[in-house]
Formats: sequence, structure tokens, C-alpha cells
Amino acid sequence: MKYRQLEKTGFRVGEIGLGCWQLGGDFGPLASDTADAILQAATDSGINFWDTADVYGAGESERRIGHFSRKPDNLVVATKVGRGSGLYPDGYRCAALRASLEDSAQRLGVDTIDLAQLHCVPTEILRQGDIFSWMDELQHSGLIRHYGASVETLEEAFMCLEHPGIASLQIIFNLFRQDAAETLLDAAREKNVGIIVRLPLASGLLSGKFTRDSRFAESDHRNYNRDGAAFSVGETFGGIPFEKGIELARGLTPLLNPSLPETQPGDQAALALRWILDHPAVSTVIAGASSPQQIASNVSACDLPPIPPSSHRALAAYYRQEVRPHIRGRI
Repeated sequence: MKYRQLEKTGFRVGEIGLGCWQLGGDFGPLASDTADAILQAATDSGINFWDTADVYGAGESERRIGHFSRKPDNLVVATKVGRGSGLYPDGYRCAALRASLEDSAQRLGVDTIDLAQLHCVPTEILRQGDIFSWMDELQHSGLIRHYGASVETLEEAFMCLEHPGIASLQIIFNLFRQDAAETLLDAAREKNVGIIVRLPLASGLLSGKFTRDSRFAESDHRNYNRDGAAFSVGETFGGIPFEKGIELARGLTPLLNPSLPETQPGDQAALALRWILDHPAVSTVIAGASSPQQIASNVSACDLPPIPPSSHRALAAYYRQEVRPHIRGRI
């Protein structure tokens, strides 16, 4: 594992982090021993940035992290606040944020949360700005060490950058969502704000392992939200229709690794992660894992050489011409 600084937080975090949505059972049932095995594999691989949220499995993801007894000494746990009952969509108050974060801290088994991220709160709430002052207050009280925001759009990201207390931005950034590379990444670096990348494989599309016949559990958002029925369509497959995404992912293979046109699915996933890591403004990439074996595949991206500039240019052109016209929802 290689490490980068999460900018103004001072935390040194692995280039590959662990997304913990799956620990809540929201992608289908996950046995407790499997959850522990995933966390152990992450620990053994040097993954020290674990990203969760209060709404993942109604707190089950946080509880499983809290109960896991073999955490690395340098572990940074980031959770999220803002989508739970009593807050979303119009119940945002300082007292409500405090109560929600106190519950998260209890489930995680900590007195102080390392990083609390506003969780895709409505654009208008961000625009009003009061929520940032409340997070400042909670930070000063010692409940949280640092705070950031997980946002859905570039517009929201730039709103957050206006507030000096923001330490990190969690964004959708991958080969199927490249727009942040044009302006946001440089702006974040100028303000010493860390970039945390989520959905690095566009809900698995960029792994190259799906076919039109692939099926997902009833509780998996790749089943019930593929057209945005439950929340922002961009959070599932990057907003791209599933069948079209499979076709577009196949077109990436020769561009990602022109010397190996027969790239295997596991290799394509690692190369897609490598593409993200080639952007120095990125502090960490949170990749999910449904098995311990998937951890090793994710971490292998750290050891790959940078993708050649010519391939970066070809991938950017492919995105503009072939991919971007099919993205639904706000970018």
C-alpha cells in the first residue's frame, strides 16, 4: 500500500480505501464472518481509510466496524451524516446533526469521529450555508476531528469549497465521470482540501465483469435504483443505462492497455483505479469489496505504473464523445 496525505486533516491514508456500504447488507445479505474477513483483509493489506455512513444498513455498517477488534493502529474511519430520518430532506438543525453524529460515534465505539461528511444534503441547504457553521460548532465541541462533504454534483462541490472548515470532498470520479479533472481537482488542491473518490468503478461497470444477463439482489441499489427511482440516478452506474454501460466498458479495454487488448476483467478494474490515482489531487479511492479476495485486486492498482499520457488523452476523448452524452442526472 502507498499512502497520501488527506490534505489539511494531516491524516496519512492509503491510496486505496475501503467503502463499507456493503457491510450494511444493502447489496444483499452479508454474513458476519464475511464482514469480519473483509475488514481483516483490508487491515492486512494496509488499507487504513474506511468509509461508512449512518444509513448503511440502518447503522449496521458502523456497528460492524465498531465491533471489529483487530483494527490497524493508524485507522481513519469516516462516516456520513445528513440522509437519516429527522434530517433529510428538511430537518437540518444543529441539534439534529449532533444527535445523529453521537449515535454514529456510539456505534463506531469512539468518543470522537475522525471525519464526518455531510451526506448528499440538498443543494439548497448547502447554498444557505448554516450547516457549515453547525459542523464548525460540532468540531469545536470535540465530537468530530474534521468534517467534509460527500456531494452529487460539481456545483455542490464548489459551494463547499467556499467554506474554510471543509477538509475533504467526496466525489464521483471515474472513467465514466471525468468532469472533475477539468477544474475541481485543481481548485481543491489550492484550498488544501482532500479529494475522496467514490464509485471508482461506476458500481462495477468498469470492472468489465458484467453482461446484459447480470442480475443483482432485490436490496441492491444496482437493481432498484438503476433508473433513479430511490435516489440520485448518478449514484448507480454513474447515471448511465446499464446495457449501454456494458457496451461502453468494452470500448475502454484497448484504450486502457493498448499493449494487452485481451485484458482480463480483474486487470481492467485495477487499471480503472490506476487512472484515478494518476491524478495527484486524489487522496484516496474508496473501493467496495464483497469478499476478501476483492481487496487484493483493488490494492494491486497501487503497484501499476502510471497510464501513459497518450492513453489519458484517448480516454478523455472517448469520455467526451462516447460516454458523456449518455449520463443522466446532474454532473
